[in-house]
Amino acid sequence: MHLKSVSATSFRLTEKFILLLVFSAFITLCFGAIFFLPDSSKLLSGVFFRSSAVETNTRTGPDGSEPGSAGNDGRVLDKIRKDHDMALLEAKYILQKQPDDIKNDIFSDKNKVPNSSDQNGKKANDLPSVEFHRPPGAIGSEPRDPETRERRAKVKEMMKHAWDSYRRYAWGSNELRPVSKQGHSSNLFGSIKGATIVDALDTLFIMEMSEEFNAATEWVEKNLDFNVNAEVSVFEVNIRFVGGLLSAYYLSGKEVFRQKAVELGEKLLPAFRTSTGIPWALLNLKSGVGRNWPWASGGSSILAEYGTLHLEFMHLSKLSGNQEFAQKVMNIRKVLNRLDKPQGLYPNYLNPNSGQWGQHHVSVGGLGDSFYEYLLKAWLMSDKTDEEGKKMYYDSLQAIETSLIRKSSGGLTYIAEWKGGLLEHKMGHLTCFAGGMIALGADGAPGDKTGHQMELAAEIARTCHESYARTGNPHTHTHTHTHTHTNTHTHY
Repeated sequence: MHLKSVSATSFRLTEKFILLLVFSAFITLCFGAIFFLPDSSKLLSGVFFRSSAVETNTRTGPDGSEPGSAGNDGRVLDKIRKDHDMALLEAKYILQKQPDDIKNDIFSDKNKVPNSSDQNGKKANDLPSVEFHRPPGAIGSEPRDPETRERRAKVKEMMKHAWDSYRRYAWGSNELRPVSKQGHSSNLFGSIKGATIVDALDTLFIMEMSEEFNAATEWVEKNLDFNVNAEVSVFEVNIRFVGGLLSAYYLSGKEVFRQKAVELGEKLLPAFRTSTGIPWALLNLKSGVGRNWPWASGGSSILAEYGTLHLEFMHLSKLSGNQEFAQKVMNIRKVLNRLDKPQGLYPNYLNPNSGQWGQHHVSVGGLGDSFYEYLLKAWLMSDKTDEEGKKMYYDSLQAIETSLIRKSSGGLTYIAEWKGGLLEHKMGHLTCFAGGMIALGADGAPGDKTGHQMELAAEIARTCHESYARTGNPHTHTHTHTHTHTNTHTHY
């Protein structure tokens, strides 16, 4: 009797195993059909892409349409095609690499896995210990001059007005639209929020607006999230978020700012995965797939973008102990130093794959501006030990003075733009920063050029002042144009 019971049990177990095999084969057949049938894209959209965002669009649609409409099907298929194109782009990039490089990347990613999170899935705090020294003079002093104190108080009043309005109408958004009194989040930051909060941290601290600074710090601790599946501008995210967090850390010593800055910096590193190491302009923070602006001279990287990472990335290495950040931006200099520069000038466009200049367009304003600023500040930030940065800055300034700086027939000094060997006699609004930059660097100018550079800085600043003073509504203009009599003589 006992043997019979065991036999029956054995049969039932065997039967279950056979049924399981049959069922597995059936599932495999079904999934194979989904992937290989000619109409598989529609099946895939129904099986794999029923995310909350897609379900919401399919249920109502942005225009309130009913499920199953042609518009909704088109949107779902567009999303599938976009995901497919992104996957192909990533695969194409990987296949272009050398086998040894692919192998090294795999081992590198593998080694990061055990240290990236704890048992609860939270990011581990494995940053090295750093001794904090608050910079002298950041807070705690009052100017003696009554007029200066009055001006100082007015500036702080204006800051408080702006901050209170942002907090009331747009808290957590990237910026406030002052006319409509609504929050707005630019797609330059993907779905990262709080750009104004992070950007204002250092100002709030310096102005000793403690309540506001503490509220901003609490928001950063609880809400600032970089784990997003979105494409961001590497340049904008670096200067606004990484830069804002670093400055807040150096002023306050609060560890949350260091941790957040390093976390975001690590997410930006895949942007440098190009043949030359010149980073992409745009990066998906989740997939690590990058690309350049389609309008930028055949898919080129932009001088003012890839050239405006140096300060933040050098500090990320200092605060994290990870030298990869510094290596990435130092490599940018190596690439630039290998290239021939027309008349000593740096064109605004550089192809990250070929390592060759794109369109020969040079501007000290938009597309080029902060590259020169970062060269100078990198030298100053290094306590004037960065000789390479110093040389690049003063050499480029000499080329700019020789080839671009002109004087109008009205006696105003301006910095023209250069396209393919021809000057365009206009000076962009963003070029006005150059007056301050040249003055900042004048003290370290080679030879006896300190006085000359201070005079040049003052002349450019005067031109910018005049461009506003002579314009009815200065906020509507981004360029000051000159009327050319010859190639070199212009007037307003």
